[in-house]
Amino acid sequence: MKITFYGHASLGIEVDGKNIIVDPFITGNTLADAIDINTLKADYILLTHAHYDHVLDVEAIAKNTDAIIVSNPEITTYYEKKGFKSHFMNHGGSWRFDFGTVRYVNAVHSSSFADGTYGGNPGGFVIETKSKNIYIAGDTALTYDMKLIPLRTKLDLVILPIGNNFTMDLEDAIVASDFLECNKILGYHYDSNPYIEINHEESIRKFLDKKKELLLLEVGESLEF
Repeated sequence: MKITFYGHASLGIEVDGKNIIVDPFITGNTLADAIDINTLKADYILLTHAHYDHVLDVEAIAKNTDAIIVSNPEITTYYEKKGFKSHFMNHGGSWRFDFGTVRYVNAVHSSSFADGTYGGNPGGFVIETKSKNIYIAGDTALTYDMKLIPLRTKLDLVILPIGNNFTMDLEDAIVASDFLECNKILGYHYDSNPYIEINHEESIRKFLDKKKELLLLEVGESLEF
């Protein structure tokens, strides 16, 4: 499995010959100016919720790649009306795709499109593959529901927002990793605007103090495991 960080909360995942884009907000992020969305490969686009900073580049990428949009019914219906392919899910449900099994789980946040259209309840994704299992939290507060995930899935990596103000902060992310029973954390949703800037060295140290590994990738950098 290879995970590429495209800035903010945008990710690329390569697994079993398939390409997945998560929450593409790239052209609107000055930190991601070096990323050309026209070169991105995508068989699937996974969306945690409908906010502008998570869906800005969905239509452009889907047009280029004919990717299937995976999200809740409100979001998938929104894109189906525009002619895009989709697979809708809802909380607690899972589906076996050709790269692995995806489960849509709870998140505590809000969700609406830039035009005011309701985006349904936000969520996160648990992805189980032949090689590794990961959890993508999406935008969320710390929630006790996270304790339910390791009851079914042994996680190899958890991807958590750490920027504060709009989501959980570093301290809550540490607690979340305890709930999730995983000590390898990829941080995201930070630095892309002044409200969520973090001190990288201090953030890594706080996790190390709890015997945890916080990974902070540069935009465009990849993690293979």
